Amino acid sequence: MAGTIELLQGTLDLLILQTFALVALHGWAISERVQQISSEALHIQQGSLYPALRRLERRVWIKAHWGVSEINRGAKYYELTKNGRRQLELEKDAWLKLTAAMAQVLGMA
Repeated sequence: MAGTIELLQGTLDLLILQTFALVALHGWAISERVQQISSEALHIQQGSLYPALRRLERRVWIKAHWGVSEINRGAKYYELTKNGRRQLELEKDAWLKLTAAMAQVLGMA
């Protein structure tokens, strides 16, 4: 897709964790929210999203429960755990340091 940005390795977990910062969401809504917030620049492929959700659940950074979606269908909703909130802060801090360093290097030219 024109105008989309390829996700860098390691950013998917951070994006997913950030989407849960305020509200529990189901899988499809996660990818829609990231797309919406990024002004359509970021797209999470379903083939990457669900393995990442399972990985985050195994690490106990998120937890899941079944609920009813906005279209009245059963859906698995995910939310941050206490450990997930801590991890989100660590990852955000690391990302901000990395982007600041990259901006410095790229601004040298």
